[in-house]
Amino acid sequence: MVRAVVGANWGDEGKGKITDMLAEKSDIIIRFQGGSNAGHTIINHYGRFALHLLPSGVFYDHTTCIIGNGVALDVQKFIDELNEVIAGGVPKPRILVSDRAQIIMPYHVMFDAYEEERLGKKSFGSTKSGIAPFYSDKYAKIGFQVQELFDEEALREKVYRVLEAKNILLEHMYHKAPIDPEELLKTLASYRDAIAPYVCDTSAYLYNAIKEGKNILLEGQLGSLKDPDHGIYPMVTSSSTLAAYGAIGAGIPPYEIKDIITVVKAYSSAVGAGEFVSEIHDEEEAAKMRNHGGDKGEYGATTGRPRRMGWFDAVATRYGCRIQGATQVALTVLDALGCWDELKICVGYELDGEVIKDFPVTTKLAKCKPVYKTFKGWNCDIGGIREYDKLPKECRDYVEFIEKEIGVPVTMVSNGPNREDIIYR
Repeated sequence: MVRAVVGANWGDEGKGKITDMLAEKSDIIIRFQGGSNAGHTIINHYGRFALHLLPSGVFYDHTTCIIGNGVALDVQKFIDELNEVIAGGVPKPRILVSDRAQIIMPYHVMFDAYEEERLGKKSFGSTKSGIAPFYSDKYAKIGFQVQELFDEEALREKVYRVLEAKNILLEHMYHKAPIDPEELLKTLASYRDAIAPYVCDTSAYLYNAIKEGKNILLEGQLGSLKDPDHGIYPMVTSSSTLAAYGAIGAGIPPYEIKDIITVVKAYSSAVGAGEFVSEIHDEEEAAKMRNHGGDKGEYGATTGRPRRMGWFDAVATRYGCRIQGATQVALTVLDALGCWDELKICVGYELDGEVIKDFPVTTKLAKCKPVYKTFKGWNCDIGGIREYDKLPKECRDYVEFIEKEIGVPVTMVSNGPNREDIIYR
């Protein structure tokens, strides 16, 4: 059976914990899109880890973890992260890397930083991990697949050809030094040697695994609202964040994805720029929510940047669940709301004097104002509770209202950062 774990919002929903938890009963865990530009924070008996490229199943000795063809593979970060996990006492995981995955080139990271610098105040709030230049090159057909590293003659010809255009941009648009093709080829040779033990035809491997009835988990990065087609364009990421893309990014048939667990945060948060209707603009109030937001507060796992905070947005979340095709919802970080006397849920947007319930396109979103419904807080610590009926009534009212608004069953409620901090409904 193939299941997907994806986010409903702006990312940072707590997918890493849910994937880590579900990986216990999975045989194979696959990263199918994105790169090292976002992270999953995982806390288990080995310690606390921020994963960026490695699938969240690396902590189990029975799993195979796959980096799919849809991933932007930063080879050096992959090796560094693997070494960090092993140094943390985790047994060396079994990892396979798709021979069709494409590589983040050193110049992708450079171009990312230079373009953000050039744009100044109009920048996209990039993590400067090279993601946008990487996907631009992929679809312009001048990217480099893993398999190309193993054909030295063809690789040399292509590197020289691609750098002709790159160096013109570097010198004349960004006023930076050109790239030496021979130095780049040395770097790519080191990438080849580092990645060689992991490379295989992962699509063929998965075809056989599905025939054998293996339990497979697709792990998404970021959330619905950062999808380049269906998100808050242009303040989005450069690869599809939707479960549907899992079939493409892993190389499996779409009809094999039977269950889409969509992770929803009990309030809202976002890193980077973009429209955010339910954002809390009072800095004292935002800081209160940020610093109670799960383990070590609401700061980006990759950047360390403080996240923008907001009340739960039922309009955005309902849309995010719909576009993912959610079959069930895992509601996370509910424990972080235990310090509030009063809570709000955004139940609609006011646009040009009318209240709308459907999530609009970005140009309209910029004009929207939140319409709130107020709830009584439970004002106590709910950590350690394992049975739903033992949660305070106010807390259950909050969960059940969310479930009704988004129209998808909330089957899991996370009330703490650890793997075992979960309530099944």
